[in-house]
Amino acid sequence: MQKLLLSVDKLSTWLGQFSAYSIALLTIVICWEVGSRYLFNNPHDWVFDVTYMLYGVLFMMAGAYTLSKNGHVRGDVLYGFFTPRTQAILDLALYIIFFIPGIVALVYAGVSFASESIAINEHTTQTANGPPIWPFKVIIPVAGALLLLQGFVEIIRCVICIKAGEWPTREHDVEEVDVDKLKAMVTHDDEKKGA
Repeated sequence: MQKLLLSVDKLSTWLGQFSAYSIALLTIVICWEVGSRYLFNNPHDWVFDVTYMLYGVLFMMAGAYTLSKNGHVRGDVLYGFFTPRTQAILDLALYIIFFIPGIVALVYAGVSFASESIAINEHTTQTANGPPIWPFKVIIPVAGALLLLQGFVEIIRCVICIKAGEWPTREHDVEEVDVDKLKAMVTHDDEKKGA
């Protein structure tokens, strides 16, 4: 079971990291447009549409990645004081009551939006000759389905924690700050001061 959970974590991690390349593409498009506009006095009206679509792809595809890393914002003021079993019970209830219905609605609506957009070959209306928007709308149900898959993995983790009393392991990824090293440094500094 743990192998299955970690394989879904790996999928979410890989897709999240891959979609992060949209930041590089977004940066290139914006720099190119700024140069084109100010150096050559040749602005392009479609760049605005492309930039918000690229940012939207990044934002939507990061959902499953963030959930796999347990990185979504939560009110940790009280939650952190609970035992793992109590945390799992609370998480399980919230996943069942709010998460699953919300993400199922997102996928359902996303499929509708995407299929209509593909059927009419929809283009953006912000500009006269806007780029196609249907590829962007296809990302909505795809990102929702990935988030739903990762949500089921988190539900299984909650059930395992309720039974075992501790959280199962997760796929590790790069952290902004290496918390363990930071704790060791602080502890080491405190020991020096106390000596």
